[in-house]
Amino acid sequence: MAETITVTQLNTRVKAVLSEASAVNDVWVMGELSNLKKYPSGHYYFTLKDSSSEIRGVMFKHSRARIDFEPCDNMKVAAFGRAELYVERGAYQFVVEAMRQSGIGDLHLAYEALKRKLESEGLFDASRKRPLPMYPKVIGVVTSPAGAVIHDIVTTSGRLFPADILLYPAQVQGDGAAQSIVRGIEALNREGVDVVIVGRGGGSIEDLWAFNEEAVARAIAASAAPVISAVGHETDFTIADFVADVRAPTPTGAAELALRDRRELSRHLDTDLIRVNRSLSGILERMHYRFKALDSKLDPRRAEQRVSMHSMRLDELHARMGSALKGGAEAARRRFIRLDAGMDAHVRRMIDDGRKDLQRYSERLEGVNPMRVLDRGYALVTDEGGRALTSARQMRPGAGVSILMKDGKAEAEVKRTEVR
Repeated sequence: MAETITVTQLNTRVKAVLSEASAVNDVWVMGELSNLKKYPSGHYYFTLKDSSSEIRGVMFKHSRARIDFEPCDNMKVAAFGRAELYVERGAYQFVVEAMRQSGIGDLHLAYEALKRKLESEGLFDASRKRPLPMYPKVIGVVTSPAGAVIHDIVTTSGRLFPADILLYPAQVQGDGAAQSIVRGIEALNREGVDVVIVGRGGGSIEDLWAFNEEAVARAIAASAAPVISAVGHETDFTIADFVADVRAPTPTGAAELALRDRRELSRHLDTDLIRVNRSLSGILERMHYRFKALDSKLDPRRAEQRVSMHSMRLDELHARMGSALKGGAEAARRRFIRLDAGMDAHVRRMIDDGRKDLQRYSERLEGVNPMRVLDRGYALVTDEGGRALTSARQMRPGAGVSILMKDGKAEAEVKRTEVR
């Protein structure tokens, strides 16, 4: 019967086989460093790769002391060591005891070459960057439907000013990823979206390489809608970041750049309505003083005609102000249709208050109409030249005067005057 052993026993035997195999011990391995991390312990963990395959590698602190340079991502090296199995995890790795620097990695060289080419063509120029729309209705997103990117964007949209999110499910890593991203950008432009977000989570230079492809860079540059690049984490930079109209450090940051904060919009709306009310009050106050001046200087023979004209003008202003206020409210309603019911109620309440203020000021103006003063039993006295007499000192015994009342006028002669 076949022998039955535990997983630990199997891994231990494989470790022993590797440690005794001269073909994988004390060998120099050429490759490129990637995903290099240095831990507080002084140990280095990394990936050693070539164009066809890769292996996890480790260099312990005591071996690090033997080299005279600082290893980094994209560096080509020759690493001396042995292959072994990490029993606890069953992980195959290469333990590096010495290392020689060999050059810069091929991917890094390709990245720098394309960056220089596109920069010389002006694709990175600030002058060609387009501003993001103030209130986008539809935001297109090119990313993997299974990643955290689309979740973060949808969540952030719900927290800020809501917009429709149109996802193009793209491949963002591996063979064919660049072509998938290009198709996504082109498809969303055909749909007429207001903004395009192109993004994925962080990773190694290999993981992000699709966003360093020339085809993706040129698709971003040719997009009719402004493009926000949200690739990797804040410290990751790709060619897509340089070509895009705006670079966001994270997918959440991309949504925050594309959308306004509803609380900020509410504050702006409150400020605008206060400004409208102040302006309206100022206009009505000026009209009030103009009518007071007319009360003392108006020619009684043309009083009714002039008052009617000014009343018509006031009615016109009233209508225009009401239309402007209504138009502004309608524009605000269309703009902020996606805000919650609480904000809508707040806007309607402020508009209603503005209309009530307008009605109140109109009634006050009507109250100072000089013709309405006559309705209360007062009279307008003028001399023979039609000038209003406002003081007994302006009258002389024997002089003729006209007395204008609400339903007609009378001619009289001054018999005597008393001045107080």
